[in-house]
Amino acid sequence: MTELKMEPFGTMPGGDRIDLYTLTNGRGTRVAVTTYGARLVKFERLVKGTPLDIVLGYETGEDYIADTACMGAIVGRHANRIAGGRIAIAGRPYQLELNTGSKRQNHIHGGSKGLHYHLWTAAIVESGVELTTISPDGEGGYPGNLEVKVTYRLTDDDALIISYRAVSDADTICNLTNHTYFNLEGCTANSVLDHTAEIYADEFTWADAESLPDGRILGVFGTPMDFTTPHTIGERIDAAYDQLQFAGGYDHNWVLRGDIAPEPYSHLKKAARVTSKKSGLTLSCYTTQIGMQFYTGNALAKRPLVGKGGKEFRRRSGFCLETQFFPNAPANPTFPQPELRMDEVWEAETVYHLEDL
Repeated sequence: MTELKMEPFGTMPGGDRIDLYTLTNGRGTRVAVTTYGARLVKFERLVKGTPLDIVLGYETGEDYIADTACMGAIVGRHANRIAGGRIAIAGRPYQLELNTGSKRQNHIHGGSKGLHYHLWTAAIVESGVELTTISPDGEGGYPGNLEVKVTYRLTDDDALIISYRAVSDADTICNLTNHTYFNLEGCTANSVLDHTAEIYADEFTWADAESLPDGRILGVFGTPMDFTTPHTIGERIDAAYDQLQFAGGYDHNWVLRGDIAPEPYSHLKKAARVTSKKSGLTLSCYTTQIGMQFYTGNALAKRPLVGKGGKEFRRRSGFCLETQFFPNAPANPTFPQPELRMDEVWEAETVYHLEDL
């Protein structure tokens, strides 16, 4: 039986209250979610009798407002990058806001008013909380009023289930994901380089120095992108390989094979499994999505961000498992397209299952 507690978490610049919802299961595992950005604030489990929070983040809602790294956030309408911010829907071109790139020439995460900046409304549901927001027509350059619902549920066996649902009153783009930074040694640990990762993908989308795929889908075998068998994250992260040199580490989309997840998640596919010998924890990711961006927090040191416990975030102190459509899909017609037709329902689900190693 999951217990739920709501408490104030901060105040928006206009005076609206930010709330924090904490879910606790019978094992004492806790998940906390805030209405600001529908962000995952905490995923805490007892390890040898001591609570260990594996989610990087902040102490207050105001800290999240100042955040520049999308900590724990639901991002969209289009997670990840689009070259030149150019999209076409049903043959009609649209120009999206340009908010990323060496010359701010590209689009990322829905723009400066993306979903991670919204104050969502919350409703209590069975074993969780449902968060709702509306992205108005024209926000970030996207057509249509998009209503988004994201539900966080915590199971009795320490699985966090994130369910997405979106509908628009006009043809638009919809590609949502969760941008949580995890560290299985705890949210104040210095690095994830000694974590071991396995990714259930034989291919990835090649990306240039602006992290933009050009349509090529390459095999991972014989490269540092091969996580078909477990490797520590730090083992090859600085290899003399163009993809790692461009991104300063791992920040790439893997094409998921479709391996069936174990029960009771067999309606999903395996995406990744990350483990820490130090904490004795394993985090498995299952999803309905076709791709997953594996990011190792390479840019965190560029931002003077101070998180929980007064700890300044360090480079590569967290990893993200962002389930998604492929980045830059609108510029690459051979990729599956994240288009949502008027009045159709877009749905997705991702599970992060925390277990003992």
